[in-house]
Amino acid sequence: MVAFGQNILCYTDLLGHARAKTVVGRAIKADRVPHAYLFKGPDGVGKKLFARGLATALNCRARKDGAACGVCPSCVKMRADTHPDYLVVEPEKGAIKIDQVRKVCRELSYAPYESKYRVVVLEDVHTMRQEAANSLLKTLEEPPENNILILTSESSADVLTTVASRCQVVPFYGLSDEQTRVLLGDSLTVLAYSEQKLLARLAEGSPGRGLLLADMGLLSIWQQLQELLLDASQNKRDVLALLDCAENIAGLKDDIVSVFAVLRLWLRDHLFARHGVTEHLFPLEDWDAAGKSLAWNIEQLHDGLSAVDQAELELGYNCNATLVCEVLLFKLMEK
Repeated sequence: MVAFGQNILCYTDLLGHARAKTVVGRAIKADRVPHAYLFKGPDGVGKKLFARGLATALNCRARKDGAACGVCPSCVKMRADTHPDYLVVEPEKGAIKIDQVRKVCRELSYAPYESKYRVVVLEDVHTMRQEAANSLLKTLEEPPENNILILTSESSADVLTTVASRCQVVPFYGLSDEQTRVLLGDSLTVLAYSEQKLLARLAEGSPGRGLLLADMGLLSIWQQLQELLLDASQNKRDVLALLDCAENIAGLKDDIVSVFAVLRLWLRDHLFARHGVTEHLFPLEDWDAAGKSLAWNIEQLHDGLSAVDQAELELGYNCNATLVCEVLLFKLMEK
């Protein structure tokens, strides 16, 4: 999968996250950085990049106003991912294990190799099991000098109270659609501006989710589906193309709902247009492909939205995904 933020070095370089920048910046300038942070927010919004950027700033030898210089030996090593005093712990097979925590605690018993601080990032600590958390508690309560822990967690997931209470919690939020689009555009330069906007809208403030949607081929499947429905709107119906499209959608498995989300937004915007609403979240000229337009009336659009809702409900009942998609497309083709 394409990654975003490769060129970002300091936390101050990230788009958005003004509150987190303020909290961290004040601590750095006052030289009162807590021994442990908990970065809590939606997945894919940049918590891990922010943690790396904070580590860079903390050990920068020419830091100015809380920001890293980018050229000192410490910054150069951070950019090259070779800094000996920066350690990242990722979940193994879906969880942070007790052996990983014990290894971290042993590392922390030694002084940093060459910098003022050793920074350890524990990603997705909501996956940590009770025994692993218990092993970490003593270190969180009495951390060795010049060691800083940064824990990250999904906002919708529960972090053990015993862990969270020993950290300074810094909340993270989703980015704006335009901020998300800019980040996606930096990584997905081959996409048209309208495609970047669509992914940003579906990503709900998470550039990481936008990259996942692009990686799974959502845009090509959406183009196939949209052309199918626009042809049907012009009284052209191709059953074989319908079956092929339904199979492609079903092949997304757990991500089928992302296609349904695009379809629901498309129908919704057309419904707004029928009611004379001109301030669309996504302009219709960016939706309609090849100069075609959807000729459905208001009742047909309402029926289409109901059909999408019904299909999503059936998926929740574990109905056959291909059959659900076929039935949905046949219903839409009949409009």
